[in-house]
Amino acid sequence: MELRHLRYFVAVAETRHFGKAAERLHMAQPPLSQAIRRLETELGVELFTRTTRQVALTGAGEVFRTDVERILTAVDEAVARVGRFASGVEGVLRVGLTGSASYRQLPALARLLKQELPHVMMEVHTEMLTPAQELGLVERRLDVGVLRPPIRQEGIDHRPLADESLVVAVPEEHRLAEADSVRVEQLRHEDFIMYGATLGSVVNDAVVRSCLARGFYPHCAYEVTETAAALALVAAGLGVAVLPDSIRSAPREGVVCKEIEDALRVPLVLAWRADDDSPLLKHLLDVLARNGMFLASAGRKDSERNGGMP
Repeated sequence: MELRHLRYFVAVAETRHFGKAAERLHMAQPPLSQAIRRLETELGVELFTRTTRQVALTGAGEVFRTDVERILTAVDEAVARVGRFASGVEGVLRVGLTGSASYRQLPALARLLKQELPHVMMEVHTEMLTPAQELGLVERRLDVGVLRPPIRQEGIDHRPLADESLVVAVPEEHRLAEADSVRVEQLRHEDFIMYGATLGSVVNDAVVRSCLARGFYPHCAYEVTETAAALALVAAGLGVAVLPDSIRSAPREGVVCKEIEDALRVPLVLAWRADDDSPLLKHLLDVLARNGMFLASAGRKDSERNGGMP
């Protein structure tokens, strides 16, 4: 059974006239009639009753028409989908994100994809620190990562998304909760809630360097693997957490965030494999660039020259 014969059948079923169906199909009537006869012979049923005045579907023809229309719709959609996939406007985008990027950058990225690449589905992997995302990219388990440099793996390209200040999250009853802003020195005697020391956190490194620049090493009272867990412990009154400013995009009950005036800044970049030539990645980068998601190159260079200092 050929697909074209199914299309012939639908044309005759819709027009109820072999001549009109032949015109629609841009073919002569005799070959069309012969094709329908061969289809009926192959199926072993009559699909049409024919008189000199009209053509009508039989009961079997009505049943067959319902299934054939569903089949042809599925075939047409499959053809359209493979075309969209090949052109990079359909597929699955596997995205890794740091914990704090889930609060601000993830909603922005998801919104843009829905607007401009509606046939692309996101597979989201959150709470991944930079080393884990680098490995995910190299091993081809991720397509892009929203992570914090430096990037140590070879073969990874990136563009800057943000250059964030650090804020301190304190319990709402904390002595600093009413302050306009905070200086690193004011955190000298606090219990810190930090990412685990073995995780390779860029934020941890910025916090430690900020404190050392003021003459003390932060006392880590609790280690966590997730940003949400850090904020939960702050809300419980167990300490303070110094985190990127993006966490303020999702306020948490019992937690107050204050900007730290003299702390290091932490950049955030979109990273991908340098050898990834997929159309989907190209479309993604174009969408983000057109919508102003990337920082200007000059801004990135200035930040790098200043060692990340505000």
